[in-house]
Amino acid sequence: MSDHSAIQAATEKMKKTVEHTLNEFSSLHTGKASPAMVEGIIVEAYGSNMRLKEVAAITTPDARTIQIQPWDKSVIKAIEKAIQTSKLGINPAIDGGVIRLPLPELSRERRQELAKVAQNLAEEGRVSVRHARREAMDTLKAEQKSGDLPEDDLKRMEKEVQQITDRHIKEIDEHYEHKEKELMAI
Repeated sequence: MSDHSAIQAATEKMKKTVEHTLNEFSSLHTGKASPAMVEGIIVEAYGSNMRLKEVAAITTPDARTIQIQPWDKSVIKAIEKAIQTSKLGINPAIDGGVIRLPLPELSRERRQELAKVAQNLAEEGRVSVRHARREAMDTLKAEQKSGDLPEDDLKRMEKEVQQITDRHIKEIDEHYEHKEKELMAI
């Protein structure tokens, strides 16, 4: 890989995009409980917005339940409200100092909806990767115009940026296909 700053910056942005897309995929639940489904929910607590994992312990006592135990019981109502307003579609049940989220069995329609959401997330990731590619290409072309980069180096670096882009888009596509199979499995 080239040590040119524009290529390194584009590669870093693409890696972060792939990581973000995978994180978004993990929030789509398949009927199997996972703490990742809720840990990113923003809770209004202590006068600021905090992630759920910063104000509570999140566990999965069984395959169909997520259990949230706030470290401070005064934020239970704020957590309940945050879960209800999130896109999860799960109704929290408060049991003393613990909030339980029973996961319903997914219907075929709900699975298809989630697959469409995953498809949209994958497309957003691909667009973001292409945006990073365009920024790198623009930077390289500007350097070539100013005389800092020879024409043959520009062509070689453009090809390299395209290869890096293709690799990251392929990675997003592979993860999307895996997530779609996971969502559609009965």
